[in-house]
Amino acid sequence: MTSFPHPARPADRRTDRPTAARQLARRTATALAVTGAALALAACGGNDNGSAGHSGHGNGSSPSSASPSAPTPDAAHNAADVAFAQGMVPHHRQAIEMADLATTRASAAEVMTLAAEIKKAQDPEIRTLSGWLKGWGEPVPADGADHSGHAMSGMMSDDDMSTLENASGAAFDTAFLKLMVKHHEGAVTMAETERSQGSHPAAKDMADRIITSQSAEITRMKGLLDR
Repeated sequence: MTSFPHPARPADRRTDRPTAARQLARRTATALAVTGAALALAACGGNDNGSAGHSGHGNGSSPSSASPSAPTPDAAHNAADVAFAQGMVPHHRQAIEMADLATTRASAAEVMTLAAEIKKAQDPEIRTLSGWLKGWGEPVPADGADHSGHAMSGMMSDDDMSTLENASGAAFDTAFLKLMVKHHEGAVTMAETERSQGSHPAAKDMADRIITSQSAEITRMKGLLDR
């Protein structure tokens, strides 16, 4: 008797379906896990870049946003600038002392006017020169010790100052003009040295003004003496 194989039972086919479903579920879960991890890494990377960007611009620490500090004008000076300022302070003080004597001793209106102009011009220059010296950390010449430096170019000696103090009228006018010409010539010499050897721009500008103004006053005073 011939035997025929029995067909597969439905139960066997049903047992295959759950197995395939479980494999599909595992593959889907794995794919979802990989995708989630990739998205998480991308998010972390974006946060890192964002925080770096904010810290760079927010606190102004990036090299491109930092601005270098500007050098102070008073830092650009040399020994010639210091010598000019320390010499011109007592020089100007003495000129003002001489000009003050003219208010009570001069007789010519031209001399009184010239003395007033000298004081008006040189008094603020003393303050400027003293300010520079303080800014540079250099000593400002003491007030009242001006005559001790009469070896400086154009400075009056104690005898010269005594001559002015004891004169009046026309004699004072003549003595004042002669001594002030000498005094101005000394200032011009000092200013020319500053102009050629100094490095502080404002000091060199002042030196130019002194040369121009005091040279003109020298010409003016010599004209008064000739008269």
